Order: sequence, then structure tokens, then C-alpha cells
Amino acid sequence: MFLSQVLAEMDYQDIVSFVNEKPFKYLALTESTIDYENCVFIDSSKFIDSIDDSVSMVLTTEEIKALLLNKHFGLCVVKNPRELFFEIHNYLCGKGEYVRKSYETTIGENCIISPLASIAEKNVSIGNNVIIEEFVVIRDNTVIQDNSILRAGCKIGGVGFEFKRNKYGIASVTHVGGVIIGKEVEIQYNTCVDRAIYPWDDTIIGDYCKIDNLVHIAHGVKMDRNVMVVANSGIGGRTIINENSWIGFGVTIKNGITVGKDARANMGAVVTKSIPDNGSVTGNFAIDHKKFLRNMKKSIMED
Repeated sequence: MFLSQVLAEMDYQDIVSFVNEKPFKYLALTESTIDYENCVFIDSSKFIDSIDDSVSMVLTTEEIKALLLNKHFGLCVVKNPRELFFEIHNYLCGKGEYVRKSYETTIGENCIISPLASIAEKNVSIGNNVIIEEFVVIRDNTVIQDNSILRAGCKIGGVGFEFKRNKYGIASVTHVGGVIIGKEVEIQYNTCVDRAIYPWDDTIIGDYCKIDNLVHIAHGVKMDRNVMVVANSGIGGRTIINENSWIGFGVTIKNGITVGKDARANMGAVVTKSIPDNGSVTGNFAIDHKKFLRNMKKSIMED
């Protein structure tokens, strides 16, 4: 599709200009790596270096335009590229060619599903030997693989907290991605796993992960195998958590960062920076666990 055609369909009235316009299939963020030509927005020069080779169109401002000329992508120059980007996204989410194709929900063999659970009639795939307890809600675009357990009250595939300010107030961003829950996963009571925003994307809970009560996992999180997350934790959108990591009780993890393999975010940590492989962080804001202990001992001695 072409942006000029989409904007014409939307009857978009503000002034726009195009440089070397090219087609795209999906919308994405600059840090996304996907297998399709996509359109992103850039309203700050600090994101220029993160533009992926798959990007074919960039929504940007007149001020940044000069820094983006003669690249492999085309440009759409507008006053507020961020605002227009999400307007386009919400518009395209109502178009059949942009969202996922519909299919009848399928349920595998030997599943134990409470009659009090709510499972979408479309676009849910449930494997074999899955246990789904009472008051579980499973929205469309969800895949649950073999031998996984969803305890009472958990919500899978709901719309996440993504809102954007615009000239009219605050607009919600439509979520049309999905959730993939791997094999041998257990998600305990009243935990929420949001679906991804974009149609090409999924929130992923890897094989053998164990998620405690009252955990919030936001849109687009990618959790590798064997991760454990303790109760009352919140994991921001697009966070990547690598295998064998531990997220302790009441941890808050900022969106868009990476937790390395065999890493630990200890009880109550507020994690604002990526954690390296085998790293261990503590505190608010979280720092290396050993450094935290040294600082605490020093403070006690000074008192």
C-alpha cells in the first residue's frame, strides 16, 4: 500500500509532502526487525541510526527531513509524525488486508477447561493437555501450546495500556497483534498478559516459564524459556527477557529493555536499564546487586 492512498482514504486534511514515496505492508517502530516492508515515524534525530533495512517509508518532520534524504526509504513530511502514525494505525486496523485472517478456535485433546472460562470463538488455538480454570479470559489471536496451565482469573490477549495525546485529547491505540504461550507454561491467579499492538507481532511466553499471581506482562514482551516471574511484578512493553532469568517479587521493568540470560532482578527492583547475562540488580533505581550491598553497608556505617 502507499501512504498517499491511505491518507486520501482517511480524508486527511493537514499538509503533507512526499519524497521518493515507496509502498509498505505494515507499520512498525524504528527498533523493530520484521520481514516485511514497513513504515515508521521519526520525530527525533536520535532514532535515525536505529532505522532497519526493512523500513520503506518514514514519517518525519521538515526539520529532520534533511538528515534522511538519499536513503533507501521514502519520506512523508508532516507536522506531527507520531500523531499521524497512530491515526494511520488505528485506521488500518479496520481494514481486512492489514489485520490477521480469521479462523475458528481450535482446542486439542485431553484439555480440562472450566465452563466458567471465556474463550474467543475466533482466532484461538489451544494445544493438548491444557488446563484452563474458572474465570480465565482468552481473547482472539492467542496460541496456547501443549501441557500449559492457566489458573483462575488470569486474562490472556487483552488490550494493553497504550494511549497517545493528540489535538482532541487522548486517543487509544488499537491492538491487533497476538499472544503465544509456549509448552509447559503455568500462569497463576489474576495475571494479565496483553496482546501485541501490531498485526505482525506477538507477546511471547516461552516454554516452561512460570508466572506467579497478579503479574502484568505488557504488549510485545518476548520471554524466552525457563523464566520465572514472582507475584506483583510489572513488565513494560517490548521488554525482552532471556532464558533462565528470575524476576523477583514486586519488580518493575521499564519498557523496551533487555534482561540477559541467567539474570536476576531481585525483590522490589525498579529496572530502568538492560541487565547483562548473569547480571543481578537490586534497588530503586536498580543497580548491580553487589554494588547495592556495598552502598547500603557504607550508609549504615556512616549513620
